[in-house]
Amino acid sequence: METYNVILGVDVSKLTLDISCAERRLHLKIENEAKGFTELKKWCKTNKINLSETLIIMEFTGGYEYRFIQYCESISLAYCRISGLEIKRSMGMTRGKSDKVDSFRIGQYGEERIKRLTASKPLDKDILTLKQLLSFRKRLVRENAGLASTIKERKHMYEVNKKDVVVQIASQKIKDNELHIVKIEEEIQELIKGNTAMLRNYKILRSIKGIGPINAWMTITYTENFNSFTDPRKYAVYVGVIPFDNSSGTSIKGRKKVSHLANKEVKQELNQAAKAAISHDSEIKKYAERKLLNKCYPLVLNNVKFKLILRIFSLIKRGEMYVEDYKKAA
Repeated sequence: METYNVILGVDVSKLTLDISCAERRLHLKIENEAKGFTELKKWCKTNKINLSETLIIMEFTGGYEYRFIQYCESISLAYCRISGLEIKRSMGMTRGKSDKVDSFRIGQYGEERIKRLTASKPLDKDILTLKQLLSFRKRLVRENAGLASTIKERKHMYEVNKKDVVVQIASQKIKDNELHIVKIEEEIQELIKGNTAMLRNYKILRSIKGIGPINAWMTITYTENFNSFTDPRKYAVYVGVIPFDNSSGTSIKGRKKVSHLANKEVKQELNQAAKAAISHDSEIKKYAERKLLNKCYPLVLNNVKFKLILRIFSLIKRGEMYVEDYKKAA
């Protein structure tokens, strides 16, 4: 087991990194790019921080930390990513919030739990590429939705025809984007086919009723092919499927709610998967119908999403395809 003499907490954002050594009350704010990483190295040298004996603790953001992670790997700097919600809940009641304060709290979390933490495995470059392709695909899909809305609104307000220049340009851009989306999806499929581990898990995911290509791609991406998340409950927390109590004693009786730190994009896609599973999977359909006797539809839909997550992780762990009515088949 590795021993680390210094723990650095890092609060990650798109443009900057706040880095703190809570034990020594040191702090540094740098740009989240090569120039900033050079500053970090100089700062560590000035403060006599040996990077070979240092562990970086950062939140799992699902993207913004990737550039910094690549730098860490390039200089063999150990790092560990933790769910933001796990860090938040470990702090109890806190006052004040800023990137600097958050980095100190992340560092304190690492110092308190250093014996239970292990350095993360190196990132799979194919996962990074998959993340980029899905991100660009999402941008094109959203652009098309906006263009379609523009066309609909313009026709409603001004009673224009198909020869209207705005309608023509928007329509053409939609067609072009649709071709680009197809091309990106073909690239994603080729990428997965070329990676044995990803292809294995993709086939398992697609065998589950309700899980289509988009959900399968996103699950592989955000679990980093089930290396970053191995516990279905932790993943369910990450995507905002498991609600938490919001009560204290007899005076505070709030409704259970999910964390605002949840990955809403993945959760939204899981909504579609849950609806499809209720329609096409006999076991889940019976489960949903039974739950609907006592619960409202949105809550039942959330239950189904969690059931799907449990099924996904169970099958991936066993390396088996989903078989409907497994007991009967056996």
